[in-house]
Amino acid sequence: MLAAERRNKIKELILQKGYLKISELSRRFGVSEMTIHRDLKPLIEEGMIVKTFGGVALRDNGQSAGASGNECAYCSRRINERLSFRLILPDNRIEVFCCAHCGLIRWHQCEDEVIQAICYDFLRQTTISAFLAAYVMDTPVHIGCCQPQLLPFEWREHAENFVKGFGGKVYSFKEAAEELMRRMGGEARHCRHG
Repeated sequence: MLAAERRNKIKELILQKGYLKISELSRRFGVSEMTIHRDLKPLIEEGMIVKTFGGVALRDNGQSAGASGNECAYCSRRINERLSFRLILPDNRIEVFCCAHCGLIRWHQCEDEVIQAICYDFLRQTTISAFLAAYVMDTPVHIGCCQPQLLPFEWREHAENFVKGFGGKVYSFKEAAEELMRRMGGEARHCRHG
């Protein structure tokens, strides 16, 4: 099967299901996961789908906050994809945030609805589960986004090594959310920008 045919079949499947795993697509088409990633790249670039942890989801342009990929659904700041944070909600709704700071505040507001949360590893720029990440707070390294800033790392060891070199403190997802809410006064409605 040619790449163009595979992309068309993937489009049909994503429109039917709303979410697909990379591994599932690889098995279905009998190609490597890397080939599937290459097939998905044009669909991501045209804005039809977004990356999720281990797969892709249909972008719901009509309902998803921040779905254009340009503005944070919480603070309306322009999104830098490297720092972005996504919440996947029921009915394939996806909310996109400029950084982990805004994403964790929004998660706190609707945690019972959240199906998945994804972000990028600060060092490696790979998509990771935000729930499993380690977060660095209070580092003097400024990334130019909302304060207090949270830097996500897939591996706690990487976060701890970052702290050894640059300072800060390492938190789990829940600890980072609790600390952020404590610092923001519990009812975080506005983001402070750095």
